[in-house]
Amino acid sequence: MTRPLEGIKVLDFSHVLAGPFATRTFADMGADVVRVNSAERATGANDPQSTYYVMWNRNKRSLALDMANPEARPICRQLCDTADVVIDNFSVGVLDRWGVGYDEVSKTNPGVVYIEMSGMGDNGPWSNFVTYAPTIHALAGLTHLTGVPGREDIGIGFSYNDHQAGLHGATAVLAALEARRRTGRGQRIDVSQFEVGVNFAGPSLLDFFENGTAARPSGNRLPYDEAAPHGCFPCAGAQTSEPVDERWLAIACMTDAQWTALKGVMGNPAWAEDARYTTAAGRRAASELDEQVSTWTRTTTAEAAMAACQAAGVPAGVVQNSEDLVDRDPQNQHTGFLHAIAEQHPVLGQTYADKLPIHFEKTPCDVYERSHLLGEDNAAVLDEWLGMTPDAVGDLEDQQVLN
Repeated sequence: MTRPLEGIKVLDFSHVLAGPFATRTFADMGADVVRVNSAERATGANDPQSTYYVMWNRNKRSLALDMANPEARPICRQLCDTADVVIDNFSVGVLDRWGVGYDEVSKTNPGVVYIEMSGMGDNGPWSNFVTYAPTIHALAGLTHLTGVPGREDIGIGFSYNDHQAGLHGATAVLAALEARRRTGRGQRIDVSQFEVGVNFAGPSLLDFFENGTAARPSGNRLPYDEAAPHGCFPCAGAQTSEPVDERWLAIACMTDAQWTALKGVMGNPAWAEDARYTTAAGRRAASELDEQVSTWTRTTTAEAAMAACQAAGVPAGVVQNSEDLVDRDPQNQHTGFLHAIAEQHPVLGQTYADKLPIHFEKTPCDVYERSHLLGEDNAAVLDEWLGMTPDAVGDLEDQQVLN
């Protein structure tokens, strides 16, 4: 039984995370994703021997093509003419300068879908900015909104917006392919990672537009909901006194009924009968409430507290670390969501991956191939896409066009 996107050819010029995350989704769903790289660019996050690259480039084939060599560009043009999708997240205009931008390629491949995922989009005063997740987070307001009061510099500690931009890009490509099915024409898509980030500040923007209220960092406190207790609470069970080994439980009482249930889980302590705690607004205003709840959580392990809360209908979850997720999480162990890649990586040996978190009943996506080394698929890709003979491929490798 085929996967949903089998037969779709994707030429992938993307790098780091946003673009590779989008194309990993296509590859997991069965598309033939050909990752274009070169020896010069195969460093850092683009190095096929780095664990970062391994994570985001499974299920793809690797073509070494040195676009700095003018002789590589006609080959690239032929590949673009064969592709269904061409994706990049370079700064604006790179593919155009190589002669393989959408305006040129669409003349000979009218059905092609191009998606450009630059940091700021292809126009405007900031369109040429060099961006990575921390700068996008800052510019989009996410760093400010996700800090804690008095520490506006904290923000998000991982590449949240890259993942979100990748998902937006994948959705956009699927929509364009559907439009092509009906019209016969492809199109160019411009995804601004900056605008993706601003989009996630929606409630704060609405509050400013309507009420003139400038949002402030709120930590674990919900800025627009009356919900309490709502935060992370220290628990027993740490293996050492080091902060890295601390154990925590997230509790989110969204209703008065959940608060009543939590009181029961805690053994109905006398302090919980304070009249101020009768309503969510009263609980939220009570500065000592989190410490009172902590007097209970400190007496039990995070796992035991979570089980007791969930049994009583109280939303709660262990603040898990990587060891928890891999070795102790019963949900992951049941589904096999985190698993070993069957084929050994030729340099790194055994590698591991998460699965596509989408389950298709009729077209299951359960193929997970290791990431490939630079140029590992030169012969296969150029044969299948362009009908090039092994001798011709060998000549191009000798000339370092495929490099």
